[in-house]
Amino acid sequence: MKKKAEKVKQADDLRAQFANVSTVILSTFQGITVEEDTKLRRSIEAAGGRYEVVKNTVAERAAEGTPIAPLLKGLTGMNSIAYTAADPVALAKVLTKVAKDVPAFKFRAGWVEGRVIALEDIAQLAQLPSKEELVSKIMFMLNAPAQRVASALAALPRNLAVVVNEAGKASKFGAGGPATGSEPAPEAAS
Repeated sequence: MKKKAEKVKQADDLRAQFANVSTVILSTFQGITVEEDTKLRRSIEAAGGRYEVVKNTVAERAAEGTPIAPLLKGLTGMNSIAYTAADPVALAKVLTKVAKDVPAFKFRAGWVEGRVIALEDIAQLAQLPSKEELVSKIMFMLNAPAQRVASALAALPRNLAVVVNEAGKASKFGAGGPATGSEPAPEAAS
């Protein structure tokens, strides 16, 4: 068992981390194997998050004075906390995948960008495109009109060259253009 001083230090460390988070997802971990827990931790770290299993009293004490205090107040049972200061969608996607693969892993609640969210909202959050995908789509949308203007401007000299070329061909063969062989034959004098 940890001594009181160790628990207070752990709560203080967590409080410092909770001050900068954008997303916290509370879940259960009872029944997860060590191998599944290791994969979970690695996946969360790869998404830019952290994963902690802490005593309920330590979690509640760490949340005091932070915006996530309502989420961690009055916890019961065995709980784990995944949190990130980065992209909330990436964390939700990782945890949703783990929840599908590991039946023992269950969501309890979440806190995203200043508000407590329900379990259904976590699944919806996981379906959103990531921050990088959204930025990429916006950049494409901003860039597309400029590309169209550049294509139209590049087409002007090309179209002018085609017109001049056709005009040159027309003057070479006379005003009527090249002989096609389908012209009516001159009428014979009777």
